[in-house]
Amino acid sequence: MSNSFIEQVHYIRIPVKNLEESAQWYRDILGLQLLTITEDPFAIIKVNEGPFLLILVPTEDDTFAHFTISNVPAFSIGFTSPELSKFHTHLIENGVKVEDIKEDNGHSFFHFFDLNGNKLQVHW
Repeated sequence: MSNSFIEQVHYIRIPVKNLEESAQWYRDILGLQLLTITEDPFAIIKVNEGPFLLILVPTEDDTFAHFTISNVPAFSIGFTSPELSKFHTHLIENGVKVEDIKEDNGHSFFHFFDLNGNKLQVHW
């Protein structure tokens, strides 16, 4: 097989209802770096030191960054956290809708929802 023309994933766009409020949530609750809110408008969020970005896009539509399987929300964005249990507690303490931590063959994970109902996963 030949080499891909694609080097890496640079960003993922996430639909949000209130751009300012959502940008603050991703910064304050998830601890990610808010780089800027552009005039377009978009909020550009940096995930640690890598090149990966989350782009928050305002919309009035009822749409999400996840999909459904048999009408059940299934995440499309997965994060990693070496302090999974502490992160889970942090989210609960901040009023985030969080599912229980599960384990699958030594792989621990849980799902949570942002302010806009986007289902996300974190694992370790």
